[in-house]
Formats: sequence, structure tokens, C-alpha cells
Amino acid sequence: MAITDVTIRGAGVFGLSIAWECLTRGARVRVVDPNGVCSGASGGIVGALAPHVPENWNEKKAFQFDSLVRAEAFWAEIAEAGGKPPGFARLGRLQPIADQHALDLARSREKTARELWQGKAQWKVVRDTDVGEWAPVSQTGWLIHDTLSARMHPRQAGAALAAAIVARGGEIVGDAADQGAVIWAAGVWDLDRISAALGHMVGNGVKGQGAVLALDARNLPQIYANAVHVVPHENGTVAIGSTSERDFDAPNTTDAQLDDVIDRAREAVPALRDAEVIERWAGVRPRAKSRAPMLGIHPLNRDHFIANGGFKIGFGMAPGIARAMAELVLEGRDTIPESFRPEASL
Repeated sequence: MAITDVTIRGAGVFGLSIAWECLTRGARVRVVDPNGVCSGASGGIVGALAPHVPENWNEKKAFQFDSLVRAEAFWAEIAEAGGKPPGFARLGRLQPIADQHALDLARSREKTARELWQGKAQWKVVRDTDVGEWAPVSQTGWLIHDTLSARMHPRQAGAALAAAIVARGGEIVGDAADQGAVIWAAGVWDLDRISAALGHMVGNGVKGQGAVLALDARNLPQIYANAVHVVPHENGTVAIGSTSERDFDAPNTTDAQLDDVIDRAREAVPALRDAEVIERWAGVRPRAKSRAPMLGIHPLNRDHFIANGGFKIGFGMAPGIARAMAELVLEGRDTIPESFRPEASL
């Protein structure tokens, strides 16, 4: 590619999704990452795309809702363009209801979801007996079933995005000089760089540990119970996770904290009790100080842009973030929520 309109530094889910969105708008795009596609946190295993509760609505919840609604068409287009499946399916999520207070609250959210989710998804209270053997343990016998949550296989999604970008004429390379507009989507590395330059913390890496179990539940909803995400994937496995560790010595190794996650998952979901653990994973996810994604003008270079801080919601937010950043960079149109701007973490 002789001339580039947009250079994106970082080939995680934010960088690749923005690259795809820019390509669909006619830009010439190059993604640069010396470590390759989804080599960091975006190469994880869990892939839970789940919404905030439907109440106390704000710009962050609205942005995430729009991203989740858009996700099905977004990933279908990517699969068609590149010929690789991203592992996306909107199959909903189950959550156990612990007591009468939680049951009353869940039922009140049925009503707010009808308004806030605009009829595009439901938040329902159902009997655990209606779910069958996949039901998580519930002290009340009741579960929340939302139909907005979706699952994504992170590694497959990264490969699908890369294939679609190349098929559309984009480049993904290990090294290249900046050309055109520059967007930094470089995760923990860039958050550390910004913090060091400014002399105070604007974001940090948070370690997460997860596991893959050999159980075919591919057409069943994900579960959130016992503070653990349980996500069936289309390849006949179930991913569970994760820890959130701000203090750690080894970023890519697992330990007894993952054993605890596995134990809690088996306790919460009886169907998992005899499932074999076939993979253990650990990685460090970028979290901005504000806990929201960091989007806009780069704090260290006003001529560059930044898309960072995906933390646990990067894949769920990716369609909306890709659109917002493409609008900003290519059209000069700023639709970024105030709480997502870098200034919120500086």
C-alpha cells in the first residue's frame, strides 16, 4: 500500500475493529503491531458480551446498548468479508436470584428494560425449572434471563477481523512508519507510556485468569453466577473467568486464584462439575483510570488519536467504538461520550 489514510498502532480488538470501520468508509488503512494480531488481552478465551442493568440510564450504558444491538450485523459482515467465523451468537444470559429483595428488583427491571431497551431485547424473570439441566443454582428458584447478552470467541474474532481487513485491501504489518491519521490502540503498553510521561497513573493493566472446559453447550445461554462468567462456545467448549488482579508478579501464568474460579463455576453450575479443564489462560487487560474506554485525542500528541481501556468490555463495545472513532478521524464528527474522553482519566 503506497499511501495510507489511517495508521492504527495496535492489532487488538479496538485497533482491528476501527481499521475495519475505516475501510468500509473508503479509507486506506494500515494496522501496525510488532506482536501480531490479538497477541495481548484480545487473545483471551472468555468472550462474554453482556449489558449493564436496565436502570439509572446514562451515556455509557446507552453507548454499550447500541454497540450490543449493532454487534450481530457488524460481526456477520466481517465473517462474510473474510470468510472466517468470529464465534458470535446472541443467546442471552442467565443469572440466579438470591433472595426476595433481589427478586423484587429483578422484576422491577423487567419494566425498565421494556422502555430502555426499546423492544430490541428483554430482561425476564423465569423459573429455573424452565431452563433444565443448564440452570445455575438459585436459592429462590428464579433466574434472570436477558436476551441482549451475546458470546464471542475472542481468538476467532481476531482472526476474522484480520481476514476481513486484508480481503478489503487493508494491511496488517509488524513495523511501518506513520502515514495519515494515527490512532493508538496499544493497550497496557500505551497506558504505561502515558502514565510515565505525565507523572501519574491514567490507567493500568489488570490481570485476568480463565479456563476452558470440555463441555458442549454451544446453543445455550451464558451464565453469570458466583461472580464467574460461564460462556459456551460454538466449538463445543465452555470458557469460564475471570479474576481481576491489580497486583501480580507474573502476567501470563495461572495459579490458585484460577482454581478458585473453577471451583466457584462448578458450584454455581452443576452441569460443569465433571467437565475436564483443557486450557488455563492468563493475560493483562487495559483499564483506564475512569474505568470507561478512553477515546479521542491522544494525551501525548494532539495530532494523534487514542482508543484504549477496553478492560472487560472491549469486544462488546467494539462496534460502537469503531464507528465513533471512524467518524472522528475521517469526518471530524465527534460523537464520543464525555465520560469516554481521555480527560476523564488524566
